Amino acid sequence: MSKSLTYAGAGVDIEAGNAFVEQIKPIVRATRRAGAGAEIGGFGGLFDLKAAGFKDPILVAANDGVGTKVKIAAAAGVRDTIGIDLVAMCVNDLIVQGAEPLFFLDYYATGKLDPKAAAEVIKGIAQGCIEAGAALIGGETAEMPGIYSGTDYDLAGFAVGAAERGKLLPRPGVKPGDLIVGLRSSGLHSNGFSLVRKIIEQSGVDLNDPAPFAPGKTLAEALLTPTRIYAKSLIPALKESDGIKALAHITGGGFGDNIPRVLPGGLAVEIDLSLVETPEVFRWLAAEGDLSEAEMLRTFNCGIGMVAVTDAQQRAETLAVFAASGDNAIELGRVIEEGRGGRVVYRGRLKL
Repeated sequence: MSKSLTYAGAGVDIEAGNAFVEQIKPIVRATRRAGAGAEIGGFGGLFDLKAAGFKDPILVAANDGVGTKVKIAAAAGVRDTIGIDLVAMCVNDLIVQGAEPLFFLDYYATGKLDPKAAAEVIKGIAQGCIEAGAALIGGETAEMPGIYSGTDYDLAGFAVGAAERGKLLPRPGVKPGDLIVGLRSSGLHSNGFSLVRKIIEQSGVDLNDPAPFAPGKTLAEALLTPTRIYAKSLIPALKESDGIKALAHITGGGFGDNIPRVLPGGLAVEIDLSLVETPEVFRWLAAEGDLSEAEMLRTFNCGIGMVAVTDAQQRAETLAVFAASGDNAIELGRVIEEGRGGRVVYRGRLKL
């Protein structure tokens, strides 16, 4: 007679999953905000737009992951920041459309659930939600042996925000002469890590070695600096000034792929690369990988994680609003008529 099989014997422990949900409930409660109680365990999460103060809202949704940055986090055993990255990559895409982040859901998939490790990841997700002003109202944890090896895991996130009708970005009226303003990144954010891992492999540097570009940190700690969440700078700025006409989240593809997404047809931008304050991590990668400036610009944010198109007539007001939020924005260039140079024209050189 064949042996009776069980789901647990096949590698999926339902009881451990249920216990994990109970374990993270206090972490999730810390993300409560107006409109959401942030209590998990049901079949769906609820959000009350009226309680959040909206009168005639348009919902905006975005989803993303953290790419192969999760491989470095797993290899280094650092789990409390990758969740911040997950939230950031989703909510920053909401903000560029003028939406205030409202709530977030995560998807954690693994070969074998390690409750302690997973709780550290969820703690980071909750911290990211707090920074974004979003409630963590639900999620899913999946054990999939055979798809993932051992305790290897991957993450995906889903964010929803809202803006009052008529307040969405980009706004009409982007024109030649408008300013291009950059907001600094915190580092690599969550793009280009497949190339980063190749460079590390080629250089022979260990993740636990001191970072050549960040005194006092290991290479892993420096590379895992969380993606910046721009909610605290941009949401107040959008409410206090109508000088911001468009925003572009600088992710994979850099300036060249992301800025044109928010420009009307027939327009381009001119950017002075010499004005970009390039963090040391990018200089180290460029040197170790012998990367060209073009490759750097195509793969990384190079120090600017968000770009705003602003009305030149409201320059002082807009910059003051950014400064009040603790952001010393950098004027990088201007909007121009599209010509033979393409939709993003570079002047100067990066400080590599």
